[in-house]
Formats: sequence, structure tokens, C-alpha cells
Amino acid sequence: MDYLLYLGLGAVAGLISGLFGLGGGVVIVPILIVSFELQGMAPEISTHMAIATSLATILVTSIPSIYTHHSKSSIRWDLVKYITPGILLGAFLGGSLALLLKGTLLQLLFGGFLMVVALQLLVFRPIPGEVSSPKPLLLSVAGTAIGSLSTLFGIGGGSLTTPFLTFRGIKIHHAVGSAAACGFPIALAATLVYASATIPAAHLPDATFGYIFIPAWLGIVIISTPCARLGALLAHRTNAAMLQKLFGILLLLLGGRFMWLNLPY
Repeated sequence: MDYLLYLGLGAVAGLISGLFGLGGGVVIVPILIVSFELQGMAPEISTHMAIATSLATILVTSIPSIYTHHSKSSIRWDLVKYITPGILLGAFLGGSLALLLKGTLLQLLFGGFLMVVALQLLVFRPIPGEVSSPKPLLLSVAGTAIGSLSTLFGIGGGSLTTPFLTFRGIKIHHAVGSAAACGFPIALAATLVYASATIPAAHLPDATFGYIFIPAWLGIVIISTPCARLGALLAHRTNAAMLQKLFGILLLLLGGRFMWLNLPY
């Protein structure tokens, strides 16, 4: 039954990713947190496990996405090569910080992050046209921030990298493609951090690798990629703008829930 849940989660995450160009982590992490806690896991374990498992899935699912964007010449590799070192550094820093934080505090911060992403979906409009490319130093600094936040919240970085690049004047399809290429180094560094974490075995369920929960990882990986392609097709056949607003409202409510439940009283 759990495997069916994780397959369904992978399908939803893939559809969301294809429809809106967002990483599936914004869907995977909150649903995994809820499902783990329903299975009786404490927040100190469930939160870290949801974030780690989400990032480990991106290690696999980002590869076909990168290939597709590269085949359409939509990745600015000249930008990616400068932003990647910062991303790797930031991912190690963010992962190390997450391991030090309590699960309840992580959920509170994640709720705030979801609300920011929701507002981005509801009000953000990309800047048209292209101006001079960001300088290497700025890309490295931005990469460090993006890698840190992505590893802290269990996302591939698309919801951070895409608006940053478009704000700097990069065309939207180049920004989306380049953000997809940045997802792999984020996931690689984060997976190494979370997989090597030392946790008392008594606190973990079976079939874990560090904080990565293998059954959830497997179910999501199997189904999310084909569903992402379906989502991309649906984006051209549906009122994507209306769906984006509805999804933004959903994330706003989810973010509010995590913040409300974990606010100190």
C-alpha cells in the first residue's frame, strides 16, 4: 500500500514539474512529511527523511530533464559552469545545517519557503528580453545561496535559479533549462551529505540509507519522469495560468499549515 502512495506522489510531482517548470520537491517534501508522521515517525526523523529522499530522487529525475533541455539548446552552459561551484559549496553547507536543526524548526522554515514560492507563482512575471549576462562572481555567490536553501528544503533549485536568472535578464527558456542543469549538482552534494549522516538505527524505519527512505525514493523515481513529460504536454493544452494560480493558493495553504503547527507558543 505504501508503494502505491509513493507511486502516486511521484506522478503528482512529475505532473507539477512538467506543468509549471517547478521542481517536484515542493510537492514531494510536504506530502512525505505528512505520510511519514501518519506512520508514527517523530518530526525529528520525518522532516529530515522527507528532505533527503526528495533530493535523492532529483539525482535521477534531473538527468532526462537536462538531456531534453540540452537537445533544445536551452541550457546556458556558460552560466552553469560558474554557478555550479557555488551550488556545490552551498549544498554541503545547507545539508550540514539541516542536520543540526530540529525537525520542528525545519518544518517552520519550510512552511515559510512554501509561502514564498506560492507568492512567486501568484505574482511573479519574468522580465522579457535579454541584457548582459551575470558576472562569474555574482553567479558563484548566487549559487552558494541557491545550493544552501535547496539542500535545506529538499528542492532541486528551479524555484530559486529560474527567477534569479530571469531577474538578471536571461530569457525564460534559457533560465528554465539552466536551472534544470543546476539541479543535478545540488542533488549530488545533498545526497552525499544526507546518506552519510549518522543516525541511531532504533530511530529509523527499515530500508533506509542514511536519511534516505528507499521505498519512497524508488516509487517516486519510477513514475515521476514519464509524468513530467505528460505535464509538459498538458501545459500546452490547458489554461496553465489558471492552474498555476490554483497551485499557488494550495502551496500558500500548505505553507501556512506547517508554520501554524510549528510556531512556538
